[in-house]
Amino acid sequence: MLILSGPRQHVAVVTLIAFHIFIVIASNFLVQFPIQLFGWQTTWGAFSFPFIFLATDLTVRLLGKQPARRVIAYVMLPALLASYIVSVLFQEGAFHGAGALLVLNTFVLRISLASFAAYAVGQLVDIQVFDRLRQLKQWWIAPAASTVLGNLLDTAVFFSIAFWYSSNAFMAEHWVEIAAVDYVVKILISLLLFVPLYGLLLNILLRFMGAPAEAKPAVS
Repeated sequence: MLILSGPRQHVAVVTLIAFHIFIVIASNFLVQFPIQLFGWQTTWGAFSFPFIFLATDLTVRLLGKQPARRVIAYVMLPALLASYIVSVLFQEGAFHGAGALLVLNTFVLRISLASFAAYAVGQLVDIQVFDRLRQLKQWWIAPAASTVLGNLLDTAVFFSIAFWYSSNAFMAEHWVEIAAVDYVVKILISLLLFVPLYGLLLNILLRFMGAPAEAKPAVS
């Protein structure tokens, strides 16, 4: 088991909070842009959000279950506010100016609130599953299982809240299809890239925070 403490834990908390917020903002912005993938409707957000589960599993691995929950709590409100501001200013990829913030954008607000709820549910489930399985000899089982279940709940909560009877006719009509394709894309990205990226980021963070060599797990 790898648990950081003292100054290294503080550095880890700040780094991981920043990473979480960045991915949430990016995903809430990119989910506004539908694309077709092999004839199926999805969004660009499907390619960015899997990294939030990577960040969560790194958080549990480095800090433990309870500190990871605190990281999630610290992230939720700043991410909600920042996501709304960025998405309003750059809705559909065009800069609308600071004046756009003076008018309540219910479409973007609904996406931000859906993201808030989905993030809370998905990440707490991810933490619980990862924490229960991380002692297994096959270290990859914990991140794989937590990612599969966490993404399922996150996707269902987000798309049902954000786009069920949405004011955006396209998203209102296709949200179930988009949610299903998003989930498949998220899982494929997570499972195909998880092993090398998880190991790479974990070792980079450990070196950055000055963890002793014996604390570094052998990821292969």
